[in-house]
Formats: sequence, C-alpha cells, structure tokens
Amino acid sequence: MSPFDAFTRHPEAVGETYGEHFAFATGVGGRMILAGMACMMHGLFPFLFERTGSRTILDLHKQVTAGARAKLNSQETAATIQATIIRSAYF
Repeated sequence: MSPFDAFTRHPEAVGETYGEHFAFATGVGGRMILAGMACMMHGLFPFLFERTGSRTILDLHKQVTAGARAKLNSQETAATIQATIIRSAYF
C-alpha cells in the first residue's frame, strides 16, 4: 500500500477523483460554515435566517447521500436520519 492510496481510497469508494472529492468536500464544508454563522446570527436575532439552518441541513443530506455515496449508507439508515431531521427541523 503506497502513501498515495490514503488520498485516493475514499474518493474512489464514492466514485470520484481526488480533485472532485476535494471540491465536493470543501464545498460542503463551506456551506456548513456559512449555515452555522447564519444559525448563530439567528440565535441573536431570531427574525433573521429563520429557515437557513434546516434548509441547508436537508440540502446537504441529499447531496451527501446521493450517487455512489448512497452505496456507503444503507437506505434504511438514510431514511431514518432524514425523517428525524424533518421532524426536528423548523420550517
């Protein structure tokens, strides 16, 4: 096993190159940071960003569990997680 394998094993498992995985993961991380900031602002000013956090969570969940990533997650587990998020999310 070469040191390079550590950088390619997971991206290959989800059907991506290292570069594609880097772009996807950093995009998800960036959206999480922005949504987290919106949630913090909402905590201070409840009239701002009322639905940003829950919408972002649901959208990211769809993206992360789609395509080849769906093979890594059982459908039952994904459905349970999504149902829990929907029940607890404020729309």
